[in-house]
Amino acid sequence: MSLLREIGIIARALDSIANIEFRDIELARGQYLYLVRIKENPGIIQEALSDLLKVDRSTVARSVKKLEEKGLIKQGMTSTNRKNKEWFVTEKGDALYPFILAEHHYSENSALKGFSREEARELESLLIRVRKNITSDWDMVKKGQKRNYL
Repeated sequence: MSLLREIGIIARALDSIANIEFRDIELARGQYLYLVRIKENPGIIQEALSDLLKVDRSTVARSVKKLEEKGLIKQGMTSTNRKNKEWFVTEKGDALYPFILAEHHYSENSALKGFSREEARELESLLIRVRKNITSDWDMVKKGQKRNYL
């Protein structure tokens, strides 16, 4: 079965399209994902953003630093733990959100062309189950454990 191969092809194609289309608004290589998640989760911290996007913390740190340098997000300190930085979208970043959402909706509609509402909901439900299955492996590997392939 080549299910994960197909998911990968779809994800890479959509990411490539978004990266090309977002050049005009100075968002490079997947930065739109971080901007959207911070917009939708004001005050999110690095660890939570890492868990949400399923990327390592150093990748999050590099990406948010670039967004901050562009004036699209800003950081604040949490009241409970001074080591944690909370992230918020700036006015400049907020202005990009509708365009990013419009691209997302266009891509989703394009991907689901010819699907009934019921089929689209079923596909979403199945993909959520796949994500939940993978999340346990991601959590385990993130903590330094190895998967047993045998």
